Amino acid sequence: MDSVQVDAYLRRLGVGRPARPTTDALRELQLRHLRTVPFENLSVHLGEEIVLEEKRLLDKVVGAHRGGFCYELNGAFGALLGALGFDVTLLAARVYGEEGRPGIPYDHLALRVRTVDGGDWLADVGFGALSHRPLAIGAREEQHDPAGVFRVVAAEPDAAGVRGGGLAAAEAVDLDVVMDGKPQYRLEARPRVLRDFVAGAWWHSTSPGSHFTKSLVCSRVTEDGGRITLSGRGLTVTAADGAREVREPATDEEVLAVYRERFGIALERVPEVRDFGRAGRQGGTGTDGECRSGAGEWGRE
Repeated sequence: MDSVQVDAYLRRLGVGRPARPTTDALRELQLRHLRTVPFENLSVHLGEEIVLEEKRLLDKVVGAHRGGFCYELNGAFGALLGALGFDVTLLAARVYGEEGRPGIPYDHLALRVRTVDGGDWLADVGFGALSHRPLAIGAREEQHDPAGVFRVVAAEPDAAGVRGGGLAAAEAVDLDVVMDGKPQYRLEARPRVLRDFVAGAWWHSTSPGSHFTKSLVCSRVTEDGGRITLSGRGLTVTAADGAREVREPATDEEVLAVYRERFGIALERVPEVRDFGRAGRQGGTGTDGECRSGAGEWGRE
């Protein structure tokens, strides 16, 4: 990413170039990203190709003022952070489903970010709804955030009896990211590169078993720390104190206006859920965009 691209990205976020890659700078960048760039799966249903290459991600997130799902959002954000001097490592995670089982390999992409003032952080702008601030990846105590109470803990052995591995003993164990007492995803310690996630992105964007092919979502954090989500045609605005307003725009024009005015996304037509050949739809999502079947990253209010 060159200097022109960095400046364009920062303008998209509405933030200036940080003087140094510090913890405070990382916190501001993550929060601005969550408020500005929506988590959305519209490309899946608009028939748009999802390409995990830096230029294509920047063309979408910065040039087209779109959002994306984890591979796109954290892929682009990681490129920005690296260009700003942060030490960034891509990590793979498997997201816990409703039955408490982790999903497919490369289910989710998250970022490990080290700062010049000694910080070692889990940064994630692509989960749908997680922490507003980076989480200290080495801390095992509770971490309080506007989105909830988090812990990053050593994972128990999985169904195959594996705890992770392949690195130095201190970093070999997989980590569970826990929100309000509920595990969200199992984070692997091994560094990855963007192309490692191609198979996971393909599965989530084409498989009848992926929740991304079953419904539409567009969601972002609001300035007051709440969240606004358009799930299908249902609009949910949740305040920071939990108060919730739910309504459904009456016409296609109103739906397109919500995308344009509330998410900054200009569309020519209202996206509709495509038929990916499933025998029958099971589970689905509520109006808040929470995944209610299967594994995989999806936002919670």
